[in-house]
Amino acid sequence: QVELVESGGGLVQPGGSLTLSCTASGTIYNIVAMAWYRQAPGKQRELVAQDTHNDKKYTNSVEGRFTISRHYAGKTVYLQMNDLRSEDTAVYFCNADIQTKFLGPTSNYWGQGTQVTVSS
Repeated sequence: QVELVESGGGLVQPGGSLTLSCTASGTIYNIVAMAWYRQAPGKQRELVAQDTHNDKKYTNSVEGRFTISRHYAGKTVYLQMNDLRSEDTAVYFCNADIQTKFLGPTSNYWGQGTQVTVSS
């Protein structure tokens, strides 16, 4: 019943900027945390950034260039990417820890992914 929908991927030149968006919908009681992961061709998936309402954390390779933020009652997460480099090319995935019922457990959900390509 929970769905994460991503948008904003595309082609951008080196040094350029791009903003990704992800919105959670469905039966939601509380979203504990939201995050962005990425997976480049031939490489394992890695955590890029996460937002747990009171804290934001970034992978060292994107620190100072990327910014994660949450809006719309915490159900939407953005990833503002600046000074993009070729090594940032990857499929970016939205991820969230969500409670669907009062006093219920927290479950993890994934979006389908959106392609980001940094090239001249």
